[in-house]
Amino acid sequence: MSSAKQLKTFNDLEQWLNERRVTEVECLVPDLTGVARGKILPREKFTEDRGMRLPASVVAMSVTGEQPSSGPYYDVIDPTERDMQLRPDPATARIVPWVADPTAQVIHDCFDHSGKLIPYAPRSVLRHVCSLYDAMGLQPVVAPELEFYLTARNTDPNTLLHPPVGRSGRAETSRQAYSIDAVNEFDPLFEEIYDCCDKMELNVDTLIHEVGAGQMEINFFHAHPLELADEVFLFKRTVREVALRHDMYATFMAKPIAGEPGSAMHIHQSLVDKASGRNVFSNEDGSPSEMFYHYIGGLQRYIPAAMALVAPYVNSYRRLARHTAAPINIEWGHDNRTVGIRSPIAPPQARRLENRVIGADANPYIAMAMTLACGYLGLVNKIKPKPEMRGDAYLSPYALPRSLGEALDWLRREPDLHHVLGEEFITIYTEIKELEFEEFMKVISPWEREHLLLHV
Repeated sequence: MSSAKQLKTFNDLEQWLNERRVTEVECLVPDLTGVARGKILPREKFTEDRGMRLPASVVAMSVTGEQPSSGPYYDVIDPTERDMQLRPDPATARIVPWVADPTAQVIHDCFDHSGKLIPYAPRSVLRHVCSLYDAMGLQPVVAPELEFYLTARNTDPNTLLHPPVGRSGRAETSRQAYSIDAVNEFDPLFEEIYDCCDKMELNVDTLIHEVGAGQMEINFFHAHPLELADEVFLFKRTVREVALRHDMYATFMAKPIAGEPGSAMHIHQSLVDKASGRNVFSNEDGSPSEMFYHYIGGLQRYIPAAMALVAPYVNSYRRLARHTAAPINIEWGHDNRTVGIRSPIAPPQARRLENRVIGADANPYIAMAMTLACGYLGLVNKIKPKPEMRGDAYLSPYALPRSLGEALDWLRREPDLHHVLGEEFITIYTEIKELEFEEFMKVISPWEREHLLLHV
């Protein structure tokens, strides 16, 4: 077997590891933040255990590694810190290209002691949403576009970020949207990234220079949501590692640099009938279908309440501002980049929608679960969308929450999303994000000291 994506069983995985003479296995599980948690096991131990155990709270920590001291969180998480069983998904096996000894990385799913998926683990949430479509005879197809910044090394959090120095010996001082020469400044870096992606079988497509100084975008080929969430998870890890090897940072913060555009994870999405293979967003005559419009209606109805899932940090809301290539509402339109929901120019068989609301800082599993859940609710409830926005959506009012605190309130009040995504997940997620918000509110910013210290 040449491709890990063909692996179905643990025995298939063992054969794959043997062919590559793997001596160590990185056993990974994505947490709420999208951080790779887990253990590094000798090959023999991995084969013997066929998985691992970790405390159930490992996938339910804040970005600072904290947990609430009390509250609804412990209605879901056993306060005695019980273990969960982690089982490898053979199809996710990849070689780790940046280590000397043959090492594999394998993403695991989380199960309780009765063999049920842990409902608040991000991968479990996406699996569940995909199963809802499967029950309808539909296959979601997605294609993410992921933006990120390259910056000079910065070890002091009180120091502003700056673009890195390229081959010319100079850093970018102006915006270079779609500039080929600006990308070529970092040829050695991107050659290594592409080489790593090739060795890891990541289906990356186009690389472009985005609007911001040092801002890049990578596009992925379309595929199944779980497969692509895995690839985005692994890609983020890869880019950060390779950037460090080239003496710079790669960041997926939504708004890392003041005065520059934020970074998004636009997700293109369509639905295919599993029996016929037909794109159900188009009628047989090529016109948009009712399902296309109902899907838009679901996105418009539920995205505002779901924003905390895809704008997960206080920094995320700095990106969502007028005239910054990021949406401020959930208007929809054809080939219109000022709206939150864009329908790109495409033939009927490739008709799709682009969710432009999601930030690059979002957990890819949660992001895909969120947008598919909103669309699913639109289909089930046959929600009609608002009229198409044919002009500048920035001239319309804000229709999204403006802060993490507000977004969490909206999410808590939307029972339809709780039902589709799972009550346990919503409880864990909102409790963790509330904890992060409270931690941030203890920090006094330079703006407050500059403008309030002597003036109020």
